[in-house]
Amino acid sequence: MSAMERARIMFRYADLLEANMEELAALEALDNGKPWHVAKAADMTLLHRNIRYHAGWADKIHGQVIPTPGPFFQYTREEAVGVCAQIIPWNFPALMMAWKIGPALAAGCTTIVKPAEQTPLSALRMAELSVEAGFPDGVINVLPGFADVGQALSRHARVDKVAFTGSTAVGYDIMRNSHVHNLKRITLELGGKSANIIMDDADLDAAIEQAHTGLFFNAGACCIAGSRLFVHEKIHDEFVEKSIAKAKNMKLGNQFDLTTDQGPQVDKDQMDNILRYVETGKAEGAELHMGGARHGDKGYFVEPTVFSGVTDDMTIAKEEIFGPVMSIMKFSDVDEVIERANNSSYGLGAGLMTKSLDTAMHVSNALRVGTVYVNTFDVFSETTTFGGFKDSGIGRELADSGIKNYQETKNVIIKMNDKTLP
Repeated sequence: MSAMERARIMFRYADLLEANMEELAALEALDNGKPWHVAKAADMTLLHRNIRYHAGWADKIHGQVIPTPGPFFQYTREEAVGVCAQIIPWNFPALMMAWKIGPALAAGCTTIVKPAEQTPLSALRMAELSVEAGFPDGVINVLPGFADVGQALSRHARVDKVAFTGSTAVGYDIMRNSHVHNLKRITLELGGKSANIIMDDADLDAAIEQAHTGLFFNAGACCIAGSRLFVHEKIHDEFVEKSIAKAKNMKLGNQFDLTTDQGPQVDKDQMDNILRYVETGKAEGAELHMGGARHGDKGYFVEPTVFSGVTDDMTIAKEEIFGPVMSIMKFSDVDEVIERANNSSYGLGAGLMTKSLDTAMHVSNALRVGTVYVNTFDVFSETTTFGGFKDSGIGRELADSGIKNYQETKNVIIKMNDKTLP
């Protein structure tokens, strides 16, 4: 199919996704537990924008003509990598599907999307809409199932590339499986334990808001969540007090209630895992100020939880909890906090609140992470590449960097008659 025709169908698909935002948001809320109004305003808006943005790339992918010594004409072609298995998580199911298929389709690949077993509904509806948009049969495929489905796809000899978003442990398994029958291309967007640094010159109210968004958004189920919250000792006590007050005002409840701030966790296993981390934090000496328990007796709700007195060696400071658990840690010096922030096997993201441009540049340059948010958090865009250092993954999602992951560069060198050359 020509690139222009690919783009035309993708633009049509984006229009259909936008027209069905409310239904897709409802499916997301049913499956995932996130508030419907949040799913519509955030996830679904980014969903159609992502497909539309990558549709614009489809007819702008091209190679180069390269001068070569001798009677040769050399050029490159950027060709589709082929069949792509794309394994997506349960925390942002529809959006992660768009993140995966957008660049793949723009590059001319076909996809097999394996949604998380907890949240297949939005992916299946998106597949239906792709048929209405006019994609040929077999271009977008959705294959629901459990972990063995993802394992089979990552091992399959006729799958050319695997793209996965999820836990670091599963990412390691995919790497091992993907090289059994062929050398698949791999991109992995994995876990995080992002440092969020609040300097003593920060606007305190803005810092509370930023830290609250950075941790509690999506009930804490966000890979880039600012879950290691470093607060300067000069403002630490006031920060803790105000953080507790803000968290107490969160409303937990039905995800279809427009006033709900936090819905239930995705399932009982996730709720139980979060509560185990809370108990571990208490046992290791962290000070629990609020929350830390199941909310109500219906649904898998976890109370917004705030710890202080957390030290770097505690489990809740090292391992990804993926829940609404805020761990506040004290620091005194900028170079100290940079060293502590980098002392992690993860490197997905980080946050920084400061009024100093010098501090912002110094800290941003020193942190070994894929994204640094300065005086904000959780800003996502279809134009911004996303991925991490170290155990947070391999490669980048979205935009031109994301499209390159779905291409192979072919070199063509033609021997020319000397008379045809200048």
